[in-house]
Amino acid sequence: MPKIKSAIKRVKTSEKSYLRNTSYKSKIKSNIKKFNLALLERNKEGTNKYFKASVLLLDKAVNKGILPKNTASRKKSRLAKKLNVLIMPTSQTEIEKTTKIEKKPKVKKTIKTTEKTETKSE
Repeated sequence: MPKIKSAIKRVKTSEKSYLRNTSYKSKIKSNIKKFNLALLERNKEGTNKYFKASVLLLDKAVNKGILPKNTASRKKSRLAKKLNVLIMPTSQTEIEKTTKIEKKPKVKKTIKTTEKTETKSE
């Protein structure tokens, strides 16, 4: 625990902002999950409603300094792509592909074998 008065104040304010930020991020995540559920059910009204709410929350988070601008932009872009899949006539499997959790592809390491050339000594 800090002894200096300004450091004590800083601990208090950082704790307040931490709690505010975590609750706001949780609200964003739950709204995006509701959007994905509405998308799987092919509910256009619910999907549009949650899309607009999610975009609004992301923009507010950027203005409050909770999320970086590019992070919010990336999330909005991904939501818009999923929404376009619902609007355009496609199959159910494409919707399921877009709503799955994005995982990073595994990179396979290839081991190069070097051939040693044998030299004949005479």
